[in-house]
Amino acid sequence: MSRNGDCWDNAVTESFLHMLKVELVHRYRFKMRNEARQTIFEYIETYYNRKRAHSTLGYLSPFEYERQAILFLTKQPGE
Repeated sequence: MSRNGDCWDNAVTESFLHMLKVELVHRYRFKMRNEARQTIFEYIETYYNRKRAHSTLGYLSPFEYERQAILFLTKQPGE
């Protein structure tokens, strides 16, 4: 566990939130909180997790990375 106030603690989260704001939130003017919530949910589920490449995952999308991990873990010895 790192120390309190270590700048690396939240690096991935801060990077994600920055990207979310730049690519989505600051481009729209939401009228209602529910509209913003639904748009952000759709962005994360349809683009960020399924299509957007992530450098920390070897430039794969989270969906593809998990798919490959499951295939690797379920692969029988000798295959």
